Amino acid sequence: MLNKTRISHILVFDQDEALEFYVGKLGLEVADDIDMGFMRWLTVRVPGDDPDRIILLEKPGPPAMDAGTAEQVRELISKGASGFAVGFTTYDARKTYDELKAKGVELTDGPNEQPYGIDFGGRDPFGNNFRIVQPPTA
Repeated sequence: MLNKTRISHILVFDQDEALEFYVGKLGLEVADDIDMGFMRWLTVRVPGDDPDRIILLEKPGPPAMDAGTAEQVRELISKGASGFAVGFTTYDARKTYDELKAKGVELTDGPNEQPYGIDFGGRDPFGNNFRIVQPPTA
């Protein structure tokens, strides 16, 4: 049976801009940056996390979809239709919120007290929604 998640993906329109955001602003690190000829395999991960847990920053288009579909996907993502794209944890939600706000990250709400901790939401430059939570201490 399955024992862990290895790769998730976020659809981005420009992989260099995605690197600026996910690495430069959110503080992730590059795991892979490989030119495969037909596509760029670009993955990031949280520093110190399981090195096998990566996020593919994938451009809509071949080989996964044709040009017409890719355009429709880009339009929907830019409207926020991707829903919840990714979630992260932090040790201090309020401090992280303030740091990201100072870097110009679009924050959509919070920080909010929730039964599962303190969390807040934001959007990447393409319209993908993310959440960051500070789990309660034991």
